[in-house]
Amino acid sequence: MSHNALLAIAAVGVALLLLMIIKAKIQPFVALVVVSIGVALAAGVPAADLVATIEEGMGSTLGHIATIIALGAMIGRIIELSGGAASLAHSLMERFGEKRTPLALTAAGFLLGIPVFFEVGLIILMPIAYGVARASRKPLLVYALPMGAAMLTVHAFLPPHPGAVAAATTIGADQGWVLLFGIPVTAVVILLGHLLAKRMTRREYPMTPDVYAKVFGEAVEGDGGGARAEGAGEGAQPKAVVEGAENPPSFGMVVSLIVTPIALILLGTIGTNFLPEGSALRAVLTVLGAPMVALLIAAALAAYFLGARRGWSMGHISEVMGSALPGVAMVILVAGAGGVFGKVLVKTGIGDAVADVLDRTGLPLLALAFAMTMLLRAVQGSTTVALVTTAGLITPLLQRTDLSPQQLALVCLAMGAGGLSVSHINDAGYWMFTRLVGLEVGDGLRTWTVLTTVMGVAGFLLTGALWLVV
Repeated sequence: MSHNALLAIAAVGVALLLLMIIKAKIQPFVALVVVSIGVALAAGVPAADLVATIEEGMGSTLGHIATIIALGAMIGRIIELSGGAASLAHSLMERFGEKRTPLALTAAGFLLGIPVFFEVGLIILMPIAYGVARASRKPLLVYALPMGAAMLTVHAFLPPHPGAVAAATTIGADQGWVLLFGIPVTAVVILLGHLLAKRMTRREYPMTPDVYAKVFGEAVEGDGGGARAEGAGEGAQPKAVVEGAENPPSFGMVVSLIVTPIALILLGTIGTNFLPEGSALRAVLTVLGAPMVALLIAAALAAYFLGARRGWSMGHISEVMGSALPGVAMVILVAGAGGVFGKVLVKTGIGDAVADVLDRTGLPLLALAFAMTMLLRAVQGSTTVALVTTAGLITPLLQRTDLSPQQLALVCLAMGAGGLSVSHINDAGYWMFTRLVGLEVGDGLRTWTVLTTVMGVAGFLLTGALWLVV
């Protein structure tokens, strides 16, 4: 089949995928599988090979990422229900001081965002932001905007979040290098986001009456939804609503558990790249630094230190860890379906045809990765879907180049920058944030959408700067 015909099939497939997700509201997992089957048949994959192709794509992807995502979710769930998240936030607020509370909550969003999914992190930290706003008599957005943006940034850039893991797996990037470059890039982007949010929130945006009443109490007549309210004293101390956390773990304990898998993965990468082959230490670090093993160790430590040592029974620990899985099951399946789509593109030759077109554009690889992911993110809303789809489309082009492991990691981060950008009305995260902080649609676009887009562009520029020196 000619390249033009294959490109036409690919274009129709992507358009159909977007229509199914955006217009028909079909679940992305189902849409990806249906489109993958249609593209495979249209491009000439024999019917007898169709099922094997789907199974191969799904199996090769899920075999690597399913365990990582599930273990990461379990660690986050234990931290959440033990009260560790609230303990982390309050400890940071005490250390940073009252004047720098927005920065403290931003740091809490960064740290908590590593093991906890974006939506869950918002639910955990938003009551703390409510309490701080109530006590300080300042607008809620001052605290919530940089905090939420920090968690979304981690969600788009760093493993063990599903989009980042799936993208790294698909293009063959080492997750250790992704973390090694990604953590400082993410930290800088979040700091820039905090500074921009500080400037944005100099203007006060009106809050919906329900959220205003929840944060400040009933509005004073004629107040117009401003910062004054009855029912909250000036000296009130913010308290988080945390399930079953009578004796929350210490700040140091929570940070140690978050850092443990990251440190192990980084040590594994360092050992593989800098220790001689056959070295016993290299072999040990390679095993301990495998993302699945590192997260398994962290999950066991979290179960012991945050659970068993604090009086939880084994049955309760098992129940808590199991409760993390329903929330990530569909995310795992979406990532697996993205792997199926990528496999179909390779097997049919569409990937090579797309690679030819991308190669002829003359755009640098980083720019292509960023622009494609940002476009897909803007059109269909999901960061994970944008990342897995772009990874499938761009992999054949990457295979034609001789990129180092460091450069592949930067490509992955450029895709993450695109996935962070343009969170707007077709993104569930946009609606969740704006509803929790009481923003109208227009104000949400002026604040949340602008902030995430600027942060995404900043992340891309930082990866570009690193590309010049690796």
